[in-house]
Amino acid sequence: MRNIVVIDAPSNLGLRPPAPGTVPGCYKLAGAMREQGIVRRLGAFEGGVVVPPRYDRGDWKEGDGVFNAAAIAAYTPKLADRIEHHVRAGDFPLVLGGDCSIQLGASLALRRIGRYGIAAIDGSADFRHTGNSDAVGAAGGEELAIATGRGQRDLSDIEGLRPYVRDEDVRLFGIRDYDEDREELARLKIPTVSVGEFREWGGADLAGAVLKTLETPVTDGFWVHLDADVLDPEVMPAVDAPDAGGLLPDELEALLGVLVRSERCVGLNLTIYDPDLDPDGTAGALLADIVVAALTQD
Repeated sequence: MRNIVVIDAPSNLGLRPPAPGTVPGCYKLAGAMREQGIVRRLGAFEGGVVVPPRYDRGDWKEGDGVFNAAAIAAYTPKLADRIEHHVRAGDFPLVLGGDCSIQLGASLALRRIGRYGIAAIDGSADFRHTGNSDAVGAAGGEELAIATGRGQRDLSDIEGLRPYVRDEDVRLFGIRDYDEDREELARLKIPTVSVGEFREWGGADLAGAVLKTLETPVTDGFWVHLDADVLDPEVMPAVDAPDAGGLLPDELEALLGVLVRSERCVGLNLTIYDPDLDPDGTAGALLADIVVAALTQD
């Protein structure tokens, strides 16, 4: 049994401000999960905190590329160092974000080690890049594109390791049936499983079938990226983009459990839940319960 090591990555650098003069509250995710007893309940070890730079978009304006890019480019290798250390030691890192740009830390860490895939459980593809949008700016909606080598080089080619993840090693679960990126992803032969398909084909069986394609010897393993907005806003309203038509808690728990219990899964990160949008902590408690159940079921 591998040791679960909890690492805090409280970065909000990849999201737009929710209102003028404010910053995204997802940097409080790690603290909220700890308040739910996630370390104790998992019997996990402490991996410490990787402190992010200050959120400051300065005089950034639309058309200037990714905001906070220099800060994200500086933070990503620091987070990668911590994750790489634990993966090489045979531990299972559980990285508590943060926005989705923290996935770049995991992807860079694994690229240093070998060839790894990624199973992204996300309500959207986060595949925005200059080739398909004029609205590039928030890395939290672009991290999968960046990780696969698209986007500005100071983020997509850190340490000259572009791409961190190959297109053929990506699997996407839980995007909405109407996601506009699905056509491009299909052309690139990046497999996606929408919420409707998940239900039509049978969640656990489908997850198991896709898992087999991630466990092939061509890769050294895979990482799981979990964005809380994959859940339906009826149960998870505390996210920056609460789009209708998401997974229900039991569906996510089953999917996540199949993936993280694979011997080839080397770690998991959790993103986007915003405690500022969850004053009574109900959504946070649900998210913690799902993660704990997925990691502890036999």
